Amino acid sequence: MAAGASISLSSRAILAPKLTSLTKPTPLIVYSPIPNRISTLNLRKKSTFAVCFVVNDQKQDTQIQNQSNQSSNSISNEQISSIRVAERVARKKSERFTYLVAAVMSSFGITSMSVMAVYYRFYWQMEGGDIPVSEMFGTFALSVGAAVGMEFWARWAHRALWHASLWHMHESHHRPREGPFELNDVFAIINAVPAIALLSYGFFHKGLVPGLCFGAGLGITVFGMAYMFVHDGLVHRRFPVGPIANVPYFRRVAAAHQLHHSDKFNGVPYGLFLGPKELEEVGGLEELEKEINRRNKRYNNSS
Repeated sequence: MAAGASISLSSRAILAPKLTSLTKPTPLIVYSPIPNRISTLNLRKKSTFAVCFVVNDQKQDTQIQNQSNQSSNSISNEQISSIRVAERVARKKSERFTYLVAAVMSSFGITSMSVMAVYYRFYWQMEGGDIPVSEMFGTFALSVGAAVGMEFWARWAHRALWHASLWHMHESHHRPREGPFELNDVFAIINAVPAIALLSYGFFHKGLVPGLCFGAGLGITVFGMAYMFVHDGLVHRRFPVGPIANVPYFRRVAAAHQLHHSDKFNGVPYGLFLGPKELEEVGGLEELEKEINRRNKRYNNSS
């Protein structure tokens, strides 16, 4: 509480006649009705003082001002937060759309080229009327074998290379992504180089060995496409995958790979499609089931 004081001075003259002397006031003689009694009054001013106190509640004013400042700050903070959330959502949509375009173009491009390569290769091989049974069987066998073998190669490379000497590139995959792409995507291009080389050699040459090379390149291509849809689309939601998300085993695969990013079992599983089997070997089935249930709830709420 603060108090302010004001002083008021008022002057009042009592019986103020016109002064005739500059040195001292002239006495005024008043005859009293009582005999032999004379009252002498000197001309003087009588001053009175009045002190007024004005009480001002500064504490209450400060509280009101603080409340108004807090309300204005809260409104501004809410506006800033809503703007940031809207910007983040718009950025995520743009990133998902960019990667979706890249995934669709690469998928249709690779699929169409692979189908045309397989068709024209065997059409060209059978122009003379003879059916190269061994070569066709070798191509089919190596296609399946390369697709399965790539799972074991990816598991070994993931553990021995990507989480070791190549961690400076793979680390981008274990951090929040800024933009539609990350440095880890370079590994997809690296794996595509041998596939293109094997397909090219097998397409332009006849014989059992070129047929095996063609099949190996085809198997690597099929694995790469499946890996992109399950890993990038289903697990990390970089683009929508449609009905693939409703396949029960793929949901288990996605949950197993999510545990790899949580480091609960020292990075296991390092593989993708056989990830649930790896977790079973280290006793992680209970955590796998919890992760599956959590992902199912989130998927049902989002849909």
